[in-house]
Amino acid sequence: MNAADLIERYQAGELDFTQVSLRGENLSEFCLSRINLDDSDLSEANLSASNLKDANLTAATLNAATLWRTDLSRADLVRVNFNQAVLVRANLAFANLCQARLMQADLRLVNLCGADLSQADFTGADLRYADLRDANLKGADLSKANLTGANLSGVNLSHTLLTKATLSRTDLSYTDLRTTSMEGVDLRYANLMGAHLPESVLNLQQVSKRELAMSSGGH
Repeated sequence: MNAADLIERYQAGELDFTQVSLRGENLSEFCLSRINLDDSDLSEANLSASNLKDANLTAATLNAATLWRTDLSRADLVRVNFNQAVLVRANLAFANLCQARLMQADLRLVNLCGADLSQADFTGADLRYADLRDANLKGADLSKANLTGANLSGVNLSHTLLTKATLSRTDLSYTDLRTTSMEGVDLRYANLMGAHLPESVLNLQQVSKRELAMSSGGH
C-alpha cells in the first residue's frame, strides 16, 4: 500500500489498516486520528505534523521514522518500535507507550505528560527539555539518555534505570528515587527539591559535606 491509497480509503471512512506496509511513505500533515495501524510497518516514513490522536499503533514499526510535531496524544503505542526515530516537539501526552522501544530516538522538546512509559527502552535517547510531568516510567530503561533540562516532576521512577544518564538541570522534584538505579549519574545540577533519594546517594552527599567542612576548617 502507498500513502495515496491509504489517504483515499481513510477519507472514505475506513479506519482499519492492520499489518499494512507503508515503509518510507510520506504521510506528513494529514489527519489520521483514530486510525488503526496495528502491527504495521512505517519504518523511515514521514509523519511530520500529522494528526494521529487516539490512533492504534500497537506493535507497529516506526524505526527511523520522522514524526516532527506529530500529534500522538492518547494513542495506543504499546510495544511500538521508535528506535532512531525523530520525534522532536511531538505530542505524546497521555499516550500508552508501555514496553515501547525508543533507543537512540530524538525526543527533544517532546510532550510526554501523563504518558505510560512503563518498561519502555530509552537507551541513548535524546530527551533534552522533554516534558514528562506525571508520566509513568516504572521499570523503564533510560541508560545513557540525555535528560538535560527535562521536566520529570512527579514522575514514577520506581525500578527505573538511569545508569550514566545526563541529568544537568533536570527537574526531579517530588520524585521517589529510592529504587532507581543511578550508577554513574551526576546529580549536582539537578533539581531534587522534595525528592526521595537512595541511601547510596545520601551517603555520598554526606561525605561531600564533610569534605567541604574539613576543607573550610583547614583554611
